[in-house]
Amino acid sequence: MAFRKYSVVLVCLLGVTFGLARAAPLRAKYNFNPGWKVIAGDPQGADASGFDDAAWKEVTTPYAWNEDDAFRKDIKDLSTGIAWYRKRFTLPSGSNGQKVFLEFEGIRQAGEFYLNGQFLGRHENGVTAFGFDLTPLLKPAPQANVLAVRIDNSWDYREKATNTSFQWSDRNFNANYGGITKNVWLHLTPRLYQTLPLYTNLGTTGVYVYATDFDQKSRSATINAESEVKNETDAPQTFAYRVILEDLSGKTVKTFGGGNYSLAPGATKTLRASAKVNNLNFWSWGYGYLYRVRTILQPLSAQRSALSAQTDEVVTRTGFRQTEFADGMFKLNGRVLQLKGYAQRTSNEWPAVGLSVPAWLSDYSNALMVESNANLVRWMHITPWKQDVEACDRVGLLQAMPAGDSEKDVDGRRWEQRLEVMRDAIIYNRNNPSVIFYESGNKGVSEAHQLQMKRLRDQFDPHGGRASGSREMLDSRVSEYGGEMLYVNKSAAKPLWAMEYSRDEGLRKYWDEFSPPFHQNGAGPLYNGQDASLYNRNQDSHAIENIVRWYDYWEARPGTGRRVSSGGVNIIFSDTNTHHRGAENYRRSGEVDAMRLPKDGFYAHQVMWDGWVDTERPRAHIIGHWNYAEGTRKNIYVVSSAARVELFINGLSAGYGAQSSRFLFTFKDIAWQSGALKAVGYDEQGKIICVTETHTAGAPAALRLTARTGPKGLRANGSDLALIEVEVVDKDGNRCPTALNMVNFTLTGPAIWRGGIAQGPDNCVLAKSLPVECGVNRVLLRAAPNAGRIALQATAEGLRPAALELVSRPVRVVGGLSLEMPADGLPSYLKRGPTPLGASYAPTRRSVSIQGVTAGANAANAVASYDDNESTEWANDGQLGNAWIEYQFTQAARVKTVTLKLTGWRNRTYPLRLTIDGQTVWQGLTPRSLGYVTLNFPATTGRSLKIELTAPFQEGDGFSRITELAGAPEAKTTDGKGALSIVETEIYE
Repeated sequence: MAFRKYSVVLVCLLGVTFGLARAAPLRAKYNFNPGWKVIAGDPQGADASGFDDAAWKEVTTPYAWNEDDAFRKDIKDLSTGIAWYRKRFTLPSGSNGQKVFLEFEGIRQAGEFYLNGQFLGRHENGVTAFGFDLTPLLKPAPQANVLAVRIDNSWDYREKATNTSFQWSDRNFNANYGGITKNVWLHLTPRLYQTLPLYTNLGTTGVYVYATDFDQKSRSATINAESEVKNETDAPQTFAYRVILEDLSGKTVKTFGGGNYSLAPGATKTLRASAKVNNLNFWSWGYGYLYRVRTILQPLSAQRSALSAQTDEVVTRTGFRQTEFADGMFKLNGRVLQLKGYAQRTSNEWPAVGLSVPAWLSDYSNALMVESNANLVRWMHITPWKQDVEACDRVGLLQAMPAGDSEKDVDGRRWEQRLEVMRDAIIYNRNNPSVIFYESGNKGVSEAHQLQMKRLRDQFDPHGGRASGSREMLDSRVSEYGGEMLYVNKSAAKPLWAMEYSRDEGLRKYWDEFSPPFHQNGAGPLYNGQDASLYNRNQDSHAIENIVRWYDYWEARPGTGRRVSSGGVNIIFSDTNTHHRGAENYRRSGEVDAMRLPKDGFYAHQVMWDGWVDTERPRAHIIGHWNYAEGTRKNIYVVSSAARVELFINGLSAGYGAQSSRFLFTFKDIAWQSGALKAVGYDEQGKIICVTETHTAGAPAALRLTARTGPKGLRANGSDLALIEVEVVDKDGNRCPTALNMVNFTLTGPAIWRGGIAQGPDNCVLAKSLPVECGVNRVLLRAAPNAGRIALQATAEGLRPAALELVSRPVRVVGGLSLEMPADGLPSYLKRGPTPLGASYAPTRRSVSIQGVTAGANAANAVASYDDNESTEWANDGQLGNAWIEYQFTQAARVKTVTLKLTGWRNRTYPLRLTIDGQTVWQGLTPRSLGYVTLNFPATTGRSLKIELTAPFQEGDGFSRITELAGAPEAKTTDGKGALSIVETEIYE
């Protein structure tokens, strides 16, 4: 993304800003974020327009009143209670007679709203966007209006009408940043107008834009627009419906009409228009190509009144892409895409700020996922806010969008609450091309509930190309996708992908046990009295765990047979102020830390995921650094998609690495030497296809500061942030990877210190002295509402100091309103280019068709062992003599591989013998796995395969650290040590 990055000294030119028009335009959207006041507490009479709030804190929304707690406190200890927000505003001149609506992207948890002392309404679910019609209670310009909001973010808040709590107000998963934590907008419209997509309170659905009749080769599709229109004048209105399509550069590519209409006073009608458009740029992974769709109401009457003469125009930013969910795979624009990415907490938060960051920082964070070659983010538990949704549009990142959930299906009013959230979220986000999956629950829901969710999709988004489903739902006849967490599911029908995997945790601070602060892998306190070694990893072992876990999904990717895995998402992307198990009070499973500094796992994913299915760009990354003490010997790990990897130290070969989990290459007991460490990757023919290199840095000599802001520089609006990176470097400017120096900061000028995070008291949140970790750290500065020069100085004992200057740019605000929007000027990320033509994978094996099966016991149920349904299985009678099953092929086949999902895979290993037409081809103990075991042997031709248990299975929980698997469907037991039980058998040529 084209965010501004400055080194040492930064000066922003004061730009030209938008002023508010002297007379209001026919339709206008205003930034309503400036000029709020807030207080934590519940003062009497704060709803009254004349209440004295002079002593309250002045803020710009989005703003969480308890933002200081973010990462400083455990999620369960975040501050809760009542807070009031108040704002004075004046409507633009010339707005008399227009409709006025207020749009909130969301609050946490529940709010009561008052305008000029009169009760407006209430919103309680703490997740979705909602709106109010302010028209009846407003004072016209130039009189001032007062909006007052009482917000309660108590964990146990209950819905007023039903006394029902909200399931997703959860002390584990949904970080409780209270108040008006998302953007607020004011809309002026004519009285004949297109509605807003705000169902709660307003009951309206807005504009719906979608594409049909795709032709990928000719790059054409039919573009469809639908607008819900209301006539709130006192006379019938006759008008035309027009649509203008503009590309990313603003060029008009198509203009088309939807006919003429007449609408009676008080009536509502949905208008439609469509046209075929050629030479489209389809939205894709890493290619956030977006169009502007202008839907226009143009009056026709020659004798029109002042009101009826007004033209209403809505601009919808959207993209067009084709999807398909079939054959166990997902297709985007006609090409199979294996799903790779992250299960990310919806809060997506930052230290001392929470989720309420400027739009450019949302783009920066979400673009980093794409930079790691992720193509999907699964937001967890609740619907993301619009800013993150739109950021994913711009950066080309697919999204799975939940409604609201904690960890189980519910019923009664709590299920109705979830349906209402999904309804509102669909209506609000159905024009965002990045939304691909609608998630009904964080765990499986009943068939009846899934059908209700699917019907919501069909009612409000029938043409959006989105699948409705849920975690689990493996054998559901209604769900359009599914998949468990933590282990592999496969299907030949609907796509199954892992909703979470690789849950281990580790601080960015810990390289390995040979680097300061010399963290022994796994060292740390117990978690709930149990071993927590896998929740206190260092970067070496954390990255390796990610490689090993991804291999399970890569091995079952499209192209590996009839039944495949559609991929999976790693939990999580950035360290989060939510459910944790390690030594700190926040979760450290991220591939980047809370300030979005990458860990080695980030680069491991970048290597392994660089392709739609098969690797399309070979890469290599050396895990760790090359700064050690004399005499150090350690294993060097390289992650690479090459077939072989050779290591060089100062130009001399250290040999080839031992390959495991396809992508991991281990060079054992390497003696450190100062200089250059290089890894060279080769293909199967010995050709060099990738090279990476790291060097020993010199002694720490200086600090270096680098600032990153949005593309328009730092805006003096009270909410914009600058992200400042501080590094310890040697005399040549190389980062010193083992530096842990304490850095002291001094800030002057119109900015507010928000700081960063590090190990120390309160995690160093808000501290103006904090250490670098692995030679680097970051801090945040918030721009004040007044523009000016900002100076930041950094000092550390024994190092040359650094200084940096920024100039914040003024933002024009009149009467509490601004025409400058947070996302103005944000570019689309187009680095990956359009969807490539051609297949995304080459088949590596072919499934053998089975025409019949016999078994030592329960033969009538033996078909369940290959029925493409992981919710069924075949089992013998527990007697060792009957522990066999034999498959007959439809024709002779040259078999090389058998893949099995065995009942109780989590805590059992089975001693098996496999024979083809009576010839033993494999014998041994099945390995531990995350679902499927793959048994390879020399290719053997035959017409049948027999699998038999040669001795009692062995008990022993090989995955005891995955506590979430207790009671999982696959962790079944069968009585009798002679039991053989198979969920799925796959046989491959």
